[in-house]
Amino acid sequence: MQLTTLIENYVEQKSLLAEHGLSILIDTGSKKILFDTGQTDNFLLNAQALGIDVADIDYVVLSHGHYDHTGGLIAFLKANKKAFIFCKKALFIPKYNNVDKFIGIIWHDELMCGRFRFIDQVTELEPNIFIMPDTHIYNAVDTHFKDLKIKINDCLVEDKMEDELFIAIRHENSISLLTACSHRGISNICTTANDYFKLAIYSITGGFHLKHCTRKQYNFIVDYFNKMEPAIIGTCHCTGVEKFSQLQRDLKNQMFYNYTGRCINF
Repeated sequence: MQLTTLIENYVEQKSLLAEHGLSILIDTGSKKILFDTGQTDNFLLNAQALGIDVADIDYVVLSHGHYDHTGGLIAFLKANKKAFIFCKKALFIPKYNNVDKFIGIIWHDELMCGRFRFIDQVTELEPNIFIMPDTHIYNAVDTHFKDLKIKINDCLVEDKMEDELFIAIRHENSISLLTACSHRGISNICTTANDYFKLAIYSITGGFHLKHCTRKQYNFIVDYFNKMEPAIIGTCHCTGVEKFSQLQRDLKNQMFYNYTGRCINF
């Protein structure tokens, strides 16, 4: 199995593009699963540069309804006519930031009708690849809802990211996790997965939303990971490069930055 980051905030390879967004391709050898679509269609250009035919992608999983994870969806739907899109129904609740700027996803009936599969329970998309739709908040300190709103009955209320989901990959004696922004907390994601599978966590890949976290939140994550001891942590996007550097210094785990174009093999 291989994970290829099609777009992320940082890039090293001159032939590829970067943006504030995230899109990762899971290739099982028999199926291709796209996790998020970045902010624009740039992830499609990167896929082409990497020799990946997006028309062959079998499934799309959308982690949550923010523009930097769903903005490239329309371009994808034009390029791929077969993939079903898996997400929570709450993905389409209008999302705003604290200054009333729309930051969500808009329904396009012509392209989206018939392509979505809304889930509300753990779903085994392919053998040993699970969509995890609910993250229980065990540790309230590790949540990232600041300045995020949803519109309910024409009123803006705090967005507790009920639409957020993550992917778990089950190995023989462990699991690997793929997350996007971890608004509901990377520690809560890990504990949710551990409680469900009753297996140790081998690796974690994705964004941890630590770029603007408090010192208390940062220290909590460091303590949590140092106690849990996953073998590998690959972080990116909303974690921030500076926080990655600090984590690399403070954690005992093997760490890497998951930049655009990077491939990870299991």
